[in-house]
Amino acid sequence: MGFDSFLDNPNAVQSVREMLASGRVPGSLMFTGLDGVGKKTLALMLAKALNCERQSEDFCGECPACRKAEEMLSAAREDLARRRESKDAQRRVEGLVYFDLQLIEPITRYILTEQIRQLRSVANTHPFEFRRRIFVIDDAQAIHWQAVDLLLKILEEPPETTTLILICPNAYELRPTIRSRCRRIAFRPVDDALLSSLLAKDARIPAPQRDLAARVAAGSIARAKAFDVDEFTRHRRPWLDFLDAVTTGSRGDPAPDWKRLFESTKALTEDRIQFEDTLKTGYGLLRDLLHVSVYGPDAKVANIDLLSRLKAWSDKLGVKKIGKLKDGLDQAYRLQTRNVNQQLGLDATVVGLQDTPALRNSSIR
Repeated sequence: MGFDSFLDNPNAVQSVREMLASGRVPGSLMFTGLDGVGKKTLALMLAKALNCERQSEDFCGECPACRKAEEMLSAAREDLARRRESKDAQRRVEGLVYFDLQLIEPITRYILTEQIRQLRSVANTHPFEFRRRIFVIDDAQAIHWQAVDLLLKILEEPPETTTLILICPNAYELRPTIRSRCRRIAFRPVDDALLSSLLAKDARIPAPQRDLAARVAAGSIARAKAFDVDEFTRHRRPWLDFLDAVTTGSRGDPAPDWKRLFESTKALTEDRIQFEDTLKTGYGLLRDLLHVSVYGPDAKVANIDLLSRLKAWSDKLGVKKIGKLKDGLDQAYRLQTRNVNQQLGLDATVVGLQDTPALRNSSIR
């Protein structure tokens, strides 16, 4: 137990240890970095260390204060789950009660104004059971715009017995006025070798797929542990058909097979609910294609099991057309957010890619 149990990101852990050793923990902190690298875990560890009864620069996990911290976190998670299930907007925020250690997360798409208002009200009171009160605000970028000014007032004059820890992937998703009032601790992606080692201990993923899982996780422990080989390959399959269709007719090949092209874009856009996840898979493949185009077969790619196909696709497309494909995915995303048919953006993209003599002498049927 303690900070020694934290996986990777030694610089972030060292920063936390140094603050505790100096006895000068800022009133507001910001933990930034990729999702799933342990930002929230380390924030909660710090909260325990600030109140542990047995250690001053770490936490034991066994003393009454450490056990009480776990009870508070469990209660907060249960309360959040219950509120998210409520279909009544008013009841979602009724009766908010914040403990000395409080985890604050989005109830809807946002962290609501009432959540921040309650934080502001409680932050200025003396802790009930702990030496120090800690608010851990996860997904801080999701704070509703109407609540940002309320949070800013607390950050401007943080109470002596309260620490706020804001957690977000990218600090620049928050206002400059918020960033400037927080000490930032940056987390880096977890090394692939460590991810593979964790997956080997888990033994849930077969050995041949562990490297794939580690690469696709892109430095995120949470993604690596949640990786489902069958689901991943199922979601990826339409993109493979799409890339096969797009590269037919490139660089002197016969005229494009328009029926196949448009069927592939239709397959990618049929599930509107999952379309954002579909786009993430596509962006990952395009990143791999670009790396193979630039660095050749030695490129570090996420879809390591497709290296030979990635090489064939990149040879036919080239860097310029890969860039056009990326622009097409951007357009499909914009159309989706405006509730317009996403297939339109992809269809326009594949037509624009087929700029060959065969295309100019053919017609679309």
